[in-house]
Amino acid sequence: MRLLKKEYIKYFLLFLILFLIGYFILPISVPIVLALLVAILIEPLVKFTQKTFKWKRKLAVITNFVFFLVIISAILFLSITKLISQLIHTTTILPQYLNDLTGVWINIQNNLFKYTEGLPTEVVVSIQNKFEDTISSLKDSLLDIISYSNITALLTYIPNFLISFIVFIIALFLIMLDLNKLQYKFFQYLSDNTAEKVKFMYSGIKKVIVGFLKAQFLASLFILGASFIGLLFIIPKYALVMSIVIWIIDLIPILGSIIIVAPWATYYLLIGDVAMGTKLSILAIVLLIIRRAVEPKLMGSQMGVSPLAILIAMFIGAQLLGVLGFLIGPLLVILFITAKESGIIKMNFKV
Repeated sequence: MRLLKKEYIKYFLLFLILFLIGYFILPISVPIVLALLVAILIEPLVKFTQKTFKWKRKLAVITNFVFFLVIISAILFLSITKLISQLIHTTTILPQYLNDLTGVWINIQNNLFKYTEGLPTEVVVSIQNKFEDTISSLKDSLLDIISYSNITALLTYIPNFLISFIVFIIALFLIMLDLNKLQYKFFQYLSDNTAEKVKFMYSGIKKVIVGFLKAQFLASLFILGASFIGLLFIIPKYALVMSIVIWIIDLIPILGSIIIVAPWATYYLLIGDVAMGTKLSILAIVLLIIRRAVEPKLMGSQMGVSPLAILIAMFIGAQLLGVLGFLIGPLLVILFITAKESGIIKMNFKV
């Protein structure tokens, strides 16, 4: 009985330490933790390069690191420059679109007078006031989104992001060079029995992460096909380019295709092109349904973890840690499940 109490105390302290690390240390160590995860994912490619070309580890690491750096730098450069140019362009053309929206509102008023002809004056005035309040609120919201303070805050965030990115790149290179040494030193502090359990846990985590990435990629292919087919009927001129853009954004778990299609539809609705805006809105809904229908099945088959557990972890993580919790929450669940399967955590009890 006393031994059982010691076991519970040990597990409680372990859980408390993991919680404190997850809540206080992980949020400020994201670049380093992300560098470690990326290094682990790239490690098979490094070993493949060593084996194929008979290179030493250092040369294989440098080659794969440079290749990774070129791809990431190109994506970040194109994304940031496109975002800044789009923001500047939006701030210059928005006043004209707001004026066009006013013209649309005048046409709505004229139609309103026709449809409400014969109704009591109080009813007509009430309907008109409601429409005016809605349009005014919409204008204020749009102006607030692209206000000087918000744009300045976004631009000031970019240097902080670049600093974190530099830390991530340096940490990634150093970890890739010494990953084998880090693994060896880590296992030195473990007994043979615990080391076997940790290796089992590590292989399980790697399998789940690879399965998650594979599930995201497979689900995004459905989005790519649906986007291309839908845009061929809506805007054939931009079907190929925009479907690829939607596909790339949809690969990011937190964002998804709705981030592109919904603002695009809103834009056409604001400038008075109701038909185009409605078509794009329907496309956004269809893509959302496809993603929600396909993703759980793919995640369940590829990861071997219940989609419900992942969903709950993402929700609770987001409530506690914000956007970062979308990634930390599922990661903690995966750690717990693999630790339980490996025997590190034992929960053989009944209430």
